[in-house]
Formats: sequence, structure tokens, C-alpha cells
Amino acid sequence: MWKTIKFYTVSAVILALSVTCIYLYYFGRREAVVRRVLDPPAVVKEIQRLSELVTVKYSIQKVVGLKEEKVPFGSEQVLLMVQADILGGVDLAALNTNDVQVAPNNTVTARLPSAKVLHVYVDEKQTRVWDRSKTWWTPWVPFNPELEQKARLAALEAVQAAALEMGILSNAQQNAQKTIWEFLHATGVESVRFETTAEGSTTAK
Repeated sequence: MWKTIKFYTVSAVILALSVTCIYLYYFGRREAVVRRVLDPPAVVKEIQRLSELVTVKYSIQKVVGLKEEKVPFGSEQVLLMVQADILGGVDLAALNTNDVQVAPNNTVTARLPSAKVLHVYVDEKQTRVWDRSKTWWTPWVPFNPELEQKARLAALEAVQAAALEMGILSNAQQNAQKTIWEFLHATGVESVRFETTAEGSTTAK
């Protein structure tokens, strides 16, 4: 009787060890898969960490002339050369949770604000009055100290208009999408589909 119990006990132990070894062999070496679950508020927070995204800088030089008629007659004119840097990008502070959707497979659809001109900086070292004159028959008429400032404002409008014609907004939008895609991909996002109210949608994979 004792030998029979001992036999079954040893057999059960051996069977248990065998099952354990088989399980460890086939399943024990598999690494646990941890998948990050994303939600719109989390994605918005990640994107907003990029703050105001400046993606394009154009350097433009313009020469602007401004003429002022004097009373009762005569005129004054100034010729101003302006060098300015125009920065284009996307203001991510305007992004909210309604602009982001997350699919179960961690695919993100993001509706980004349209790119815009964020800043215009004048390079004072390269900006100067090229010429300033008044009509020769009115030598007693003093120069208007405000005319140069008016010319400067006109020049800033001119360089910004030139940047828009050169496509600064479309370049800024594309670069913003690329930067955000790379940023989100590093956090585990599989695919990003971008939407803008002005230019339809694009997908980054």
C-alpha cells in the first residue's frame, strides 16, 4: 500500500514538473506587451508641449518710397531700405480636445489651426534711409520726423505681403505637421491624419 502511494506521489510530482517545464519553454520566454492607451486630452497635452510652433523663417529685403505733399505746395519724400525676418507657424494654444480624435489602434486625427505669420522682426543693422529729399523750391519747409516711421510701417506690410506670395503659410503648415507627427510617433502613435479648414486633410504614417 505504501509503495503504491509513493509511486503515485512521485508520478504526480514528475507530471507537474513536466507541465511547468513545457509552459516555461513555450510561454515563459515571451515578453509582456505593454500598449499605451491614448485619449484626446492626452494627445492635446502632448502637442501643446511644443507651444507656439515656429516652422519657417523668411528673410526679405524691401525698398519702399513714401511721398508727402506739403501745404500749400511742395513735397517731401523718403526712400527706406528694410531688412526683416518673417516667422510663420502654428499657434498650438488654440488646439482643444474637440480637434483630436483617437482610434482604437492609436491612430490620431488632428485638426490643426491654420498657419499664420507669427512675428515680423526688423533687422535694424540692415535697415536704413536710402534717400530723403524735398522739393528744391521749398527749402524753408522742415522735414517731417514722422515720415520715416510711416515708411517703416509701409515696408513691414510690404515684406509680409511678399512672404505670403512666396508661400510661407503652406510651408509652415507642412513643417508643423511633420514636426508634430515625429513628436507623436515617439510617444507610440501609429498614424496621424491632419485636417485643416483651408486645405483639406493629409495623413502621415
